[in-house]
Amino acid sequence: MQTPHRNLLNGLRTPVLVFIACVSPASAQAPPDNPALEQILNRLDRLEQQNRELVQEVRALRNELARARTDQVQPQPETSPTESTPAGDLAERVAVQGQRIEDQAQTKVEASQRFPIRITGMALFNASLSSKPSFGWAVPIVAPLSGTALTGTATLRQSIIGLDFNGPDTFGGGKVRGFLNLDFFGGSGESYDSLIRLRTAGVQVDWATTSIMFGQDKPLIAPREPNSLAQVGFSPLTGAGNLWAWQPQARVEQRFSIDERTTIRAQAGVFATREDNAYVPPAYASAEFQNVRPALQTRLSFTHALDDNRRLEIGSGFGASTTHFAGASVPSRVFTLDWFANPWRKLEFSGAFFHGQNLANLGGLGQGFIVTEYAVIPVHANGGWAQASFIATRRLTFNLFGGEQANRNQDIQYHSLAANQAYAANLMYRLAPNVILSFEAGQVRTNYFGVGNRLNNYHDLGFAYLF
Repeated sequence: MQTPHRNLLNGLRTPVLVFIACVSPASAQAPPDNPALEQILNRLDRLEQQNRELVQEVRALRNELARARTDQVQPQPETSPTESTPAGDLAERVAVQGQRIEDQAQTKVEASQRFPIRITGMALFNASLSSKPSFGWAVPIVAPLSGTALTGTATLRQSIIGLDFNGPDTFGGGKVRGFLNLDFFGGSGESYDSLIRLRTAGVQVDWATTSIMFGQDKPLIAPREPNSLAQVGFSPLTGAGNLWAWQPQARVEQRFSIDERTTIRAQAGVFATREDNAYVPPAYASAEFQNVRPALQTRLSFTHALDDNRRLEIGSGFGASTTHFAGASVPSRVFTLDWFANPWRKLEFSGAFFHGQNLANLGGLGQGFIVTEYAVIPVHANGGWAQASFIATRRLTFNLFGGEQANRNQDIQYHSLAANQAYAANLMYRLAPNVILSFEAGQVRTNYFGVGNRLNNYHDLGFAYLF
C-alpha cells in the first residue's frame, strides 16, 4: 500500500539524484568561493535534510500501520456491563426494550380509555370436612344447635377475579388508581346456583400526603384479617371477633411524617351499614325496617419502620350510626384497636379488639338488638382476634389464629347466641411462586344462652393458583 508520504519521497528522489550528478563535476572544479555554487550546495543540504525527515515519517507510518493490522487480528477483551462501550450499551437497551414490547403485546389488556389494566385474582379449590352441617360454607361460622352427621363439601366458589387499574394524573398532582374484585359466592351454595358477587371495589386518588377513596370494602375501623385460604367467601373469623362487612363507603386520609420511618395516618369516612344482618324475631318481621344506614367512622394509626422489612403498626377507631326499626332508634357505637408487628423477620403478630353495641350491621355476631314488650334494646358486645405467623422458609408459612365475640347476657334472650369462638391453624406451602397448597384445621365453639356450648370441628384442603 503506497502512502502519500512515500509517493512524495519517490517523486523527489529522481530529480534530486539527476541534479546532483550534473553539478558534482562542476563543483569539484569550481572554486569554493563561487556564490552561485554555494547557494546550490546549501539548497542541496536542505533537500537532503528534508529527505531524511520524510524517510523517518514513512517508517513511522509503516510501524503504525503494522500495529493497527495486528490489533484487528487479536480478539478484544470482554467488557463488563459497567464498562460497556456506548455502542454495546445502546444495542443492549434496544434488545431489552424489544423484549418488553413483545411481552406487553402478549399480555396487555386493552381499555377503552387507553389506561393500563392488570388482571388479578386466584382460582381456588377447597375440599372440607365438618363434624356438623356447615350450611354450604367451606368453613362453619357457628356450630348449629343440632346435627351430628359428618358433612363434606368441595367447591370452587371462593375463586376470585380482580382488576387493578391506574388512571391519569389529576389536579394538584394526584394519581388515580382503583380495583375491583368478584367471586362466585352468591346464591344458595348449590353447584348450579353459584352467582357472581361483588366483594370489594374502589376508586382512589392519591396526593403526596392526602388520599380519598370511594368504593366497597371492610369497615375503616377494622382493616385487618387473619391469613386463610379456607375462609375466603366470608372474611376469616366472621362472627368470632372480626368485623368484616364489605359495604359501600367514602374515605379521606391525611398522612403526617414525623421522620423518615415514622408516619401518622388520620382517616375518616362514611360507611353504609347492613342492618338486615341483625336477627329480627318472626313476630316483628313485617315491622318498618331500614336495611341500610349511614355510619361515621374515624381511625388514627401510628406506623414505625424498623428497616425495609420490619415495622410496628397500631391503630384505634370509632364508629357511630343509628338503626331505625319499628319506630324506634337503636344506637350503634363501637371502639376498636388493631395492631401489626414483625420485630423479627420470620415472626409476625397481628390482631384487633372491639367494644360496642348493636354491631351486627358491621358484620358482628348475628344479634344487634332485641325487641321486648317495652323497647328495642341494643346488644352490647366485646370481641377480637389475634394471629401469629411463622415464616419458616420462602415457601412455607405457618399461621395460628383465634377469635371470639361475646354478647352481654342481660341483653339477649333464651336460645340466643351468647358467644362464638373460633380457633384454627394452617400451613401454606408455595409449590411455585403463584401456586399455594394449604391445609387448615380448626374448631368453632358456639354458646347458646341457657343451652350451652356446641362444637363444630373442620378440616380444609385448599389449592390456589394466583394470577
